[in-house]
Amino acid sequence: MSSAGIAHSSASAPAVFPVEGGAIEVAVSQFGLKRCHLVTADGAEHQLFPDPRSAEGRRARFERRRPGLSRLVGAISTVALLVGVALLLQQIAVPVLRIPPIAERIGHVEPLVVLPLWLNITLGLTTAAASTERALRLRFHWLLDAAGN
Repeated sequence: MSSAGIAHSSASAPAVFPVEGGAIEVAVSQFGLKRCHLVTADGAEHQLFPDPRSAEGRRARFERRRPGLSRLVGAISTVALLVGVALLLQQIAVPVLRIPPIAERIGHVEPLVVLPLWLNITLGLTTAAASTERALRLRFHWLLDAAGN
């Protein structure tokens, strides 16, 4: 952007924008930015700050103003994602393990956890909200945020 706020260039993500003294590297997930760093010519990386009016900027302001509450929200989102990943793995594994040739070798498999539909939907929505929260904090982990690859 110029000093007047006019875009000088655009690109599909992931993108690298050359700037004086290095380059700006940008990558996105389905929920938001995964990476937005200034990489200097000597290889040093500096995370750029989001626009204060963006969702990421509002989340960063919340983190600065209420660090304890922000950490609690972050911890809850991480736990929600871990639970979501575990349940997803079970929901994938059980049908696969019931395929006749596999079931003949290992026996009948029952799910470890059977949830009512309303709780399954609630956990799905909670996992989506947790993924969004992590994206707004510009946090990305290959396992927890795999949907954003």
